[in-house]
Amino acid sequence: MHITTDNKLKKLIVVGDRVLIKPTSANERTESGLYLPPGVAEKEKVQQGYVIKTGPGYAIPIPTEDEPWKQDDEKVKYIPLQAHEGDLAIFLVSGATEVVYQGDKYFIVPQSAILMLEREEEL
Repeated sequence: MHITTDNKLKKLIVVGDRVLIKPTSANERTESGLYLPPGVAEKEKVQQGYVIKTGPGYAIPIPTEDEPWKQDDEKVKYIPLQAHEGDLAIFLVSGATEVVYQGDKYFIVPQSAILMLEREEEL
């Protein structure tokens, strides 16, 4: 299942090392057979869902010393995230923030709370 960014989500910008995840039901099985058993879902410590949007990643610190040859308009650089749009993510609910946007439930999850990703295309 490949998820594309819905038009209503275009205005949302995910910040830093976070991802926006649309949760799936716990007994929903992927094509390859990955699913969370009901016992795990009942405890609500682990959740699964599809990555809808990702932030730019981890910001790389910029040196504080002033270097005269440096351009003033240097952009911030980021280390990209492992999660990509369309990935199925299994994540810790304790590290996530639940939000409702235009009637739909999502989780904002830092990459550190993601336990595993399933990607349909070859890695």
